Amino acid sequence: MNIPATSTRVAASSSAPHRLGHLLRAFRQRLRDGDLGSTPVVIGLIIIWIAFQVLNPAFLTPANLVNLALQCAAVGTISIGVVLVLLLGQIDLSVGSISGLAAAILGVTFVGWDWPVVVSVALALAAGAVIGAFYGLLYSRFGVPSFVITLAGLLGVLGIQLWVLGDEGSINIPFNSWIVRFAQQMFLPNVVSYIAAVVAAGLYCWVTYRAQSRRAAAGLGSMHITETAVRALSLLVLLGFGSWYLNKDRGIGLMFVLFVVLVVCTNYMLTRTKWGRSVYAVGGSVEAARRAGIRVNRVYVSVFIAATTFAALGGLLAASRLAAANQSSGGGDANLTAIAAAVIGGTSLFGGRGSAWSALLGIVVIMSISSGLTLLTLDSSVRYMVTGGVLLLAVIVDAISRRSRASHGVA
Repeated sequence: MNIPATSTRVAASSSAPHRLGHLLRAFRQRLRDGDLGSTPVVIGLIIIWIAFQVLNPAFLTPANLVNLALQCAAVGTISIGVVLVLLLGQIDLSVGSISGLAAAILGVTFVGWDWPVVVSVALALAAGAVIGAFYGLLYSRFGVPSFVITLAGLLGVLGIQLWVLGDEGSINIPFNSWIVRFAQQMFLPNVVSYIAAVVAAGLYCWVTYRAQSRRAAAGLGSMHITETAVRALSLLVLLGFGSWYLNKDRGIGLMFVLFVVLVVCTNYMLTRTKWGRSVYAVGGSVEAARRAGIRVNRVYVSVFIAATTFAALGGLLAASRLAAANQSSGGGDANLTAIAAAVIGGTSLFGGRGSAWSALLGIVVIMSISSGLTLLTLDSSVRYMVTGGVLLLAVIVDAISRRSRASHGVA
């Protein structure tokens, strides 16, 4: 039986509105269920960028955005570890002190003792991992609350940092060392940035297609291949335009690229590995995870090790960008900014919900506020108040979302 061409065109044209209506209904259902994801953060970031651009046209210039990206990398790296701890429903208040200790180790061993920089970096990361293992053992063996453990760690590690620095107090890292050049002067070549954009969009399309194919084979709801292609194309356009725009100045800093790669790798570990599923399970319900056969204590120890290692790496990046390690390294607002970034980015304080992308989104929001207010020549007190308000708003959204999910029986 032949189907008239007119009927085929009508069916094809009616399928697009049908898919659009399905997407709108799915979005409304997510709102009712409290499953907002990163949508509020992205909307908030867009509003922040528009507001600051209107108030000062220099905000969205390539030069300012390049600096903004570099400013995000160090504290954002620390925030990745904070996300992991929050997913378990725990907290680490010592990430700032650990980052300062890592900077001190780098300065003393590399500059003072003339060790190879690779050895100094490895020692600093190892120190961070050892502290995390100590936290995890205290929590899993003795049941001491993580708040108390890491608060004591904040003070103790700060003392170790001051002891390591000794009478020096401040150590300048040579500008000609590769670690400082990596943080300050190394940028992706223009062609490489465009190739990276194409590769990233292609990988996203492939991974999403494979995941949706597995869902369809299992009889679960899946994304239409057209929607997957549209998303991948949109990502390609976004990354390509971003690369072109930043390349009008210095380009994309390698330190920021490292930060994004760490976010992607952590997200893969959380979503595609048994360890990641165990982290979400423990954060959702410790008892249920234990009954499912998950070794809860091992999960706690591994997450604390990962978090403190990320904190040490962030401290190394911060020291390299400043070309110095001193008594104030890791101090100031670095600790609270890393925690705030994770929460503002969408990681729940109650555990079990969030992603590695929260660190990226959250730190971009915070640094955008800082950069915008600096361009407006406003006092730092305003920045703290605005950031505190945004953090409070993020927690309120999280609490409302959690209550909505509970009322609809969503896990």
